[in-house]
Amino acid sequence: MTFSGFPPSAPRLYEDLAADNTKQAWRLRHRAVYESDVRAPMEELAAELSGHFAHHPGAVRLLGPVRDTRTSHDKSPYKTYQGAWLDVLPALGFWVHLDRDGLYASGRYYPYGAAEVARYRAAVQEEDGGAELAALTGRLTGLGFTIGGDRLVSRPRGVPADHPRLELLRHRRIDAGRRLGPGPALGSARASAFVRETWELVRPLLDWAAARGITPQPRDRGADSTP
Repeated sequence: MTFSGFPPSAPRLYEDLAADNTKQAWRLRHRAVYESDVRAPMEELAAELSGHFAHHPGAVRLLGPVRDTRTSHDKSPYKTYQGAWLDVLPALGFWVHLDRDGLYASGRYYPYGAAEVARYRAAVQEEDGGAELAALTGRLTGLGFTIGGDRLVSRPRGVPADHPRLELLRHRRIDAGRRLGPGPALGSARASAFVRETWELVRPLLDWAAARGITPQPRDRGADSTP
């Protein structure tokens, strides 16, 4: 089927989950809404995005609704968002999720370990490469994107406080994205156009990372897991 948007009940489901995230509530109230109003349209959206970005290997994949609580302090059993992703290289790719605040789409670099973070920071400290990344993120910010992702509160060891790209060097992961809030656009095919446009706009950021060989070596990853 063709993607035609998310109904108002989709983001509202995650408001309800925030109030009652229990297995009983999921079984009695949430699961049916999730399957029909969240997962089904997200699968349709993923199919459209897979066709549009078919030049990348693989297809857009969906996360399941159940959380892995083995290492979490919060033992609530269900995710408070529905995510989907398309990686162009290990730890580098496109992301989209639906939650109580609407639809969020981004491009992201999420290295697995310290070696990749060190290579990323070395690339940022290079004069040409670092200046290019600063220009890319500055342009995205001007277009309404937020440059987020896990980062240090202080600064990396050995980096001076007056480094011109200190904010970028603080990052251990980068996520550049923007949001489409609840409303008529979210409930229409315009939501698909929003994600496509967002992914096209962040493509230069992914190209920057790919060109510098800072992604991890490929490894086997489960069909329903992503960092």
